[in-house]
Amino acid sequence: MFGFSTPALVLIGVIALVIFGPGKLPELGSALGKAIHGFRKGADQQPELPEKDKDKDQTKNEV
Repeated sequence: MFGFSTPALVLIGVIALVIFGPGKLPELGSALGKAIHGFRKGADQQPELPEKDKDKDQTKNEV
């Protein structure tokens, strides 16, 4: 996953547990999950260009 080996992920998890503690870790995981979900949702919703801007964009690609 993301180029990390299993021992590296375990080490990161242990370090996070030591730094943040067992009470705060679920809150951080939830916040991180919501942030990733929001980013993916925003990335999927690309705004549509008005017709006049589409023509300008096509002209730039042709040059």
